[in-house]
Amino acid sequence: MPSSSKTRKSDISLSNCGYSKVLDIISNKWTALVIYAMEDGVIRYGEMLRRVEGISKKMLTQTVRKLERDGLVARNIIPTVPPSVEYSLTPLGETLLQPMKELRQWGRGHYQEVEEARASYDMANASDP
Repeated sequence: MPSSSKTRKSDISLSNCGYSKVLDIISNKWTALVIYAMEDGVIRYGEMLRRVEGISKKMLTQTVRKLERDGLVARNIIPTVPPSVEYSLTPLGETLLQPMKELRQWGRGHYQEVEEARASYDMANASDP
């Protein structure tokens, strides 16, 4: 007999759930794009800014700093005039590439279905207040 929701102990927690912890790292819309920009190796800041469509300098800086703090990105300052900065994924950051590629593949294969489901839902619920 299934237990009622009143007697069942919570088994999903924002503070303890592995999924929520991972999503906290990669859920920002720019994070995945910045990681994808580094998937082929070392990249300079300016090149990354050109590759990631729509990202501002401020947001790129915030994103790479967060990823560096999380141990996913390494920053290397080259002592030139003016100084150049290169970024690359750390070995830990590289471990995210495969699961993120799988998510990207899922999106390519199924996002049309999501859009169709949304349109169908919106049409069916258009008269709801």
